[in-house]
Amino acid sequence: MCYVIDPPAIPSLPILGSEERFPVRRVFCIGRNYAEHAREMGAAVDASAPMFFCKPADAVVADGADVPYPSATSDLHHEVEMVVALKAGGKNLDAAQATAAIFGYGVGLDLTRRDLQSLAKAKAHPWDVAKAFDHSAPVSALRMAQEASPHADTRISLDVNGTLRQQGRLGEMVHSVVDIIVTLSTLFELKPGDLLFTGTPAGVAALARGDHFRAELEHIAVLEGRIV
Repeated sequence: MCYVIDPPAIPSLPILGSEERFPVRRVFCIGRNYAEHAREMGAAVDASAPMFFCKPADAVVADGADVPYPSATSDLHHEVEMVVALKAGGKNLDAAQATAAIFGYGVGLDLTRRDLQSLAKAKAHPWDVAKAFDHSAPVSALRMAQEASPHADTRISLDVNGTLRQQGRLGEMVHSVVDIIVTLSTLFELKPGDLLFTGTPAGVAALARGDHFRAELEHIAVLEGRIV
């Protein structure tokens, strides 16, 4: 097949213990999935109506690469999250199908231009410019599910310049991973290569140029990087 321009490269993530890479198709995110984070943002949690948004696949930053400080903001915030990678998909999945669709797990940052998000909220506008900008989704290497799977007591944390900023347990999530997959499959046809950011615990705060970050999903994945 011939194209009028060169097709873009496929974003991908490394896989721990493998030379192969995981190709990224779409990036889905859930908001307000930890009650304490929702409270710190002055928002309420509606457990019956999870809130989703998306980032472009090429927003993924892999392999510990530096993360450029984005334009048009003076208030870049970190949100550490467990990331779930799918090897299968479909529509209207049940719990068993959702579980079987999981390829593996990682840890990532949902970077947010908080000042632009606040303006969007005030005007009831979409959050795209606040969430879906270039380099807004740093993600670790993936751990395959058959090697290690998180549970309710698994700790997720973020250190910035050696100081703990965020921490929580996965059991604090309002919507479980399986629930997220099941609900998303009623709204989209999920496919292999999709990534799911599963929400952030309390403690979000600003990042500056030169900051070093270390995100960890306990016993499963670590992401280290720098804002430049």
